[in-house]
Amino acid sequence: MNPSPLRRAALVLALAAASGPALAQSNAAPLPQATPGWPSKPVKLVVGFPGGSSPDLVTRTLAEPLAKALGQPVIVENKVGAGGNIAADAVAKATDDHTLGIMINGNLTIAKLINPKINYDPLKDLSPISLIATAPLALAAPANAPGATANEFLAAARASGDRWSYGTPGVGTVAHIGMELLKAKAGIHPVHVPYPGNPQVINAIIGGQIQLALLPPAMAAAQARAGKLRVLGVTSSGRSTLVPEIPSLAEAGVKDFNLEIWNAVAAPRSLPKPVVARLSALFSEIARSPEVRDKLFQQGWQVTGTTAEGLAKRIQTDTRVLGAVINAQKIKAE
Repeated sequence: MNPSPLRRAALVLALAAASGPALAQSNAAPLPQATPGWPSKPVKLVVGFPGGSSPDLVTRTLAEPLAKALGQPVIVENKVGAGGNIAADAVAKATDDHTLGIMINGNLTIAKLINPKINYDPLKDLSPISLIATAPLALAAPANAPGATANEFLAAARASGDRWSYGTPGVGTVAHIGMELLKAKAGIHPVHVPYPGNPQVINAIIGGQIQLALLPPAMAAAQARAGKLRVLGVTSSGRSTLVPEIPSLAEAGVKDFNLEIWNAVAAPRSLPKPVVARLSALFSEIARSPEVRDKLFQQGWQVTGTTAEGLAKRIQTDTRVLGAVINAQKIKAE
């Protein structure tokens, strides 16, 4: 019997989890090489989310050391809308050779699968630069949720059928696709309720309007410490250094399940290859520096800092894995 698309997705996730540490080590960047004549003017970092958001904080953390390394000002531009796809499209169409983008998973992987009408193709119109940092998601539930463990909670979820619901920050987000994969792996059937963002999802959990959600771990753990909700497990294959006190869902018996959110740097496909190579090495070096690593950790991120080749492989894997879920569940942007 051929495995289902969701089963194939789960297997690919497991393989990606197993090869992740080795991939990060094998893609350690060489020292940045000179690119005569570049940069000749300020460099722009475009981010598709508002000031104070997680991608914005990551961008601003990278901007100062990048400016010092390049000897040119680095300008951060917030170009908000469509889950970061407006900014990604602007980067893809930039022709000045000095515009880069800080992007999340979806902008570089599944954007075209979710919404065929978007004006750029992440696989054709953008050049990978570096995978900066990753984080698992955390399975959160109301403070009074049934069951003392994730196992018991999932058993209650199975017994509740479609009477339970889960929240996400929107259709086609990694939280949405990840929950659909978790439903298949754990045999649960909650109904999807999309919200404008994670703050609204958290309020709905606290208020008891929904019964579960996948949230950024630092955000979920902060609410759990305040006693406002429970965190039952993280979506990494093992415990995360971000929240080591929280077990993985794999420990709770959800096998072959590994899912991460991430931030990465990309450029227009037209950017000269020597500049791409220099930026790849430079961003990797900056991300791995102790000062930036510590800042990103405080923001809820585990630094990866791959080369362009490492990011390209991650894009291919995540596109294949998440795309299988999208196709199986027929998920499309609303």
